[in-house]
Amino acid sequence: MLGFLQHPVVVTAEVNLNMVALTAVGLLSRLWQLAYPRAVVFDEVYYGQYISFYMKRIFFLDGSGPPFGHMLLALGGYLGGFDGNFLWNRIGAEYSSNVPVWSLRLLPALSGALSVPMAYEIVWELGFSHCAATGAALLMLIENALITQSRLMLLESVLIFFNLLAVLSYLKFSNSQKHRPFSPRWWFWLVLTGVACSCAVGIKYVGVFTYLLVLGVAAVHAWHLIGDQTLSNVRVLCHLLARAVALVVLPVLVYLLFFYIHLLLLYRSGPHDQIMSSAFQASLEGGLARVTQGQPLEVAFGSQVTLKNVFGQPVPCWLHSHQSTYPMIYENGRGSSHQQQVTCYPFKDVNNWWIVKDPGRHQLVVNNPPRPVRHGDIVQLVHGMTTRLLNTHDVAAPLSPHAQEVSCYIDYNISMPPQNLWRLDIVNRESDTDVWKTILSEVRFVHVNTSAILKLSGVPLPDWGFRQLEVVGEKQFWGYHESTVWNVEEHRYGRSQEQKERELELHSPTQADISRNLSFMARFSELQWRMLTVRSDDSEHKYSSTPLDWVMLDTNIAYWLHPRTSAQIHLLGNVVIWASASLATLVYALLFIWYLLRRRRRACDLPEDRWLRWVLAGALCAGGWAVNYLPFFLMEKTLFLYHYLPALTFQILLLPVVLEHIGDHLCRSQLQRSLFTALVVAWFTSACHVSNMLRPLTYGDRSLSPSELKALRWKDSWDILIRKY
Repeated sequence: MLGFLQHPVVVTAEVNLNMVALTAVGLLSRLWQLAYPRAVVFDEVYYGQYISFYMKRIFFLDGSGPPFGHMLLALGGYLGGFDGNFLWNRIGAEYSSNVPVWSLRLLPALSGALSVPMAYEIVWELGFSHCAATGAALLMLIENALITQSRLMLLESVLIFFNLLAVLSYLKFSNSQKHRPFSPRWWFWLVLTGVACSCAVGIKYVGVFTYLLVLGVAAVHAWHLIGDQTLSNVRVLCHLLARAVALVVLPVLVYLLFFYIHLLLLYRSGPHDQIMSSAFQASLEGGLARVTQGQPLEVAFGSQVTLKNVFGQPVPCWLHSHQSTYPMIYENGRGSSHQQQVTCYPFKDVNNWWIVKDPGRHQLVVNNPPRPVRHGDIVQLVHGMTTRLLNTHDVAAPLSPHAQEVSCYIDYNISMPPQNLWRLDIVNRESDTDVWKTILSEVRFVHVNTSAILKLSGVPLPDWGFRQLEVVGEKQFWGYHESTVWNVEEHRYGRSQEQKERELELHSPTQADISRNLSFMARFSELQWRMLTVRSDDSEHKYSSTPLDWVMLDTNIAYWLHPRTSAQIHLLGNVVIWASASLATLVYALLFIWYLLRRRRRACDLPEDRWLRWVLAGALCAGGWAVNYLPFFLMEKTLFLYHYLPALTFQILLLPVVLEHIGDHLCRSQLQRSLFTALVVAWFTSACHVSNMLRPLTYGDRSLSPSELKALRWKDSWDILIRKY
């Protein structure tokens, strides 16, 4: 019964020493003196601000990408005990003692280090030799731009890590498919593929290119699976459902989880609130929530309200009026009504208050009980401080002559009657009897006489309009646009019929008792839309470049200069590796076309299994380069050299694949193979030599003399280094 105790329990394991050595050297190259320089380096000045916001739980909006990457950087700060107290206002500023520099840079460095063995695994899983796999890993190890980018508080190395993890996981899943489908190992790699794809997209939006690449390869494999007659219909359906859930549904859920955690952490009002809707702002602690806490929910006749334009561009603003009138004659010679100006004002002001009036009554107070305003009701909007009614008529707007002028009506005793009736249109209503609600309702005001819609044109008025934004009546308008939509932000029930008492009331704080917590999906939808549509700074930068500059490394970026010595860090790649990788991509494309044409003529130069392996390597490596590089030609944004690094990693994976293919299939004789091997060794030696030469600019750990800088110069982009000395 206890016979099993007569023999020892033995556990055996296979350890790939290549992987162990590559991982160790990768960690050494990325973690060595990681806290140096102890100063803000290039884009750390931006990412550091977001980390501080996370530490203080303050809401922020970054249009450059989803929040997962920022949260990973913030996790490093949290683990290092960072309290968020540092002023991120200048590149080169010395970090104070409370900033855990090593912890903040740790996760990008680990990502860069682990990308080295991952490159080995990808090439091996593609079916190529250990020699080719080791070559890919060594190229990732010594490439200077990848080292530089991974040693700083930046996100490119993290994006590259998840790109490679997605590809590696899919390859392992695909190889498991051949042996044991639906096994735990099969499920693990399939699920990890979906999670890695979602993480790549969650780091930066450009991660979607690798996700689409993996989806495309998976779709082709699924198509072949459908045609496999050895599988039953139920089996095929199970395969397709598993892939759909793991590669489509799961990434969406994980992506939503990133935003859920992001919004859970950032619950306090911050400097980026203004770009969000009033409802979103009111859901944050402090800020607008303090002002609107307890406001009446339902807008009634006699309510005092401020109306914010939902569009929020070019800046968030509120419907506004003041005593000044439109000029009699504009600069272009056109005339105006000389009525009181109505504008959109980007600041909180007492002149932003309006009173919702029942056209059939004279009173400007709320009845008891209040009489709510509903969709379709006819209302008048009375300017609180001047008691003049919002009006539009058949007079051209000052800067948008195709639209009508909007004003507050002044009776000049001339043949220009008031036209101040507006029909309320609740855009997001659930029924035609919906009540107008504070913050929650998005409404349009349709002019009864002319059917014009109250709209923010967004054009700044001249000096006579105090540079405030033009508001017009858009008569020829089809469809929905946020510039025509308004929502009540601040709201109180008016109690004073006398003007002097009402003015005091308008200056007093609002009070009431209604909570307006948005659902997660509502907050996610708005935040995601704002991220995609917020205008980024597209101004030219002295280190900006074009995609054509990247391929031959005709650019660099000065990341950091020591304030007292000539030590410096530059984002500069290894020109031997970059040029060779581009050449390998071209060679692969030519060989692929040649083999394809030959196969069309029934001349198969490669056995079927090697041909499929060659095609898959091209689809993932050459395809990975293409999808991560070519879209930048269509992007209207400021571009930098580091945008090319994800594409470069796929080229590096392709390089040893092409070299092995040439050596095995194109070198016919032993002499040719020997010569080719010698050339490859010489080439790799030169790549190592260049990497070592650029080491001072990669780590920035020693000063360089002018002659040393001149010796390191690559093309004209290095002239700036020479001029400095």
